[in-house]
Amino acid sequence: MLVLTRRAGESVMIGDDVVVTVLEARGDVIRIGIQAPRAVQVHREEVYRELQEANRAAASPGEDAVRALTEMLRPAGAEPPGD
Repeated sequence: MLVLTRRAGESVMIGDDVVVTVLEARGDVIRIGIQAPRAVQVHREEVYRELQEANRAAASPGEDAVRALTEMLRPAGAEPPGD
């Protein structure tokens, strides 16, 4: 981890096209501004983690969804396996 000291109005460059600027420092609260291309997603960490969890949940259906899909794909008149 790179640790830097910056004052209000000072910036940090990430790559060629992302600029992080300290807007205000008040006690233990720091306001920052992030300028990045539209193609670069910028999220607070807690929001990012929630999005990742939601994506994982959507990508791995539960047993009921798998059972329903299996029923839909079974040829007409075919017996369920194991019966």
